[in-house]
Amino acid sequence: MSVSDYIPVIGLEIHSELLTKSKVFCTCSAEFGGERNTRCCPVCSGMPGTLPVINQTAVEYAVRAGYALGCSINKFSVFDRKNYFYPDLPKAYQISQMPLPLCINGVVPIDYEENGEKKHKEIRINRIHLEEDAGKLIHDDLNGVSLCDYNRCGVPLIEIVTEPDFRTAEEVVAYLEWLRETLQYLGVSDCKMQEGSLRCDVNLSVRPAGSDTLGTRTELKNLSSFKAIRRAIYYEARRQIERLEAGGRVVQETRRWDENKDASYPMRSKEDAQDYRYFPEPDLPPLE
Repeated sequence: MSVSDYIPVIGLEIHSELLTKSKVFCTCSAEFGGERNTRCCPVCSGMPGTLPVINQTAVEYAVRAGYALGCSINKFSVFDRKNYFYPDLPKAYQISQMPLPLCINGVVPIDYEENGEKKHKEIRINRIHLEEDAGKLIHDDLNGVSLCDYNRCGVPLIEIVTEPDFRTAEEVVAYLEWLRETLQYLGVSDCKMQEGSLRCDVNLSVRPAGSDTLGTRTELKNLSSFKAIRRAIYYEARRQIERLEAGGRVVQETRRWDENKDASYPMRSKEDAQDYRYFPEPDLPPLE
């Protein structure tokens, strides 16, 4: 089989920071930047005995985005704890939403051009949920250490999860361009990728043409521009196809995109939902 005998299957997880003045569960400033570790308090830095309080504006912005993406708004939603251990997450869990998010079942129509041909497609939105951002790791390669800046901990995020409806990089970029313009127009996010307020993770697998069986997917991270997203999709699709053609198998994993090397490399094995041990957040009441 050749490369043309395979079809990429792509889904996206887009994180967009909301333009609120304060963080989602405390009154610390949500503004970008600042001296490292100066925009933190006992709540967002995960000190024992502290209690989160929901930011009403963050909820309103998330619902506004849901309407714009054609979603249904759940009248009753619940916050959950997503448990994982990583240096930029001081609580060792993230307050997020899993079974009952704010927004579900949206549809976004996109128009784009591919190989000189104008095309139209509808992209299904699985969900939009509200959660807190993690901190930021600063890698000092010269000294071989990584440092933590917790200013970003607790900044409100919406995560927009699509169904695996994309087949080409052109479709993905067309959708992301539409989404960026829409969120900026709504005033819910500035979508500055260089500041991390719009981040996209690409879940990609390949399958033989004519087959309905999904292949093993990988997740691509560290995609800081639309150009990088397009190049990473081309690279990862070809990498998986070459692996299968050589008689190997694709491993479910998270891969980091290296802009300088124009290639990706493994970061860690890819988790499934059960690995995060979700359970309802006991310190926040359900949202009605």
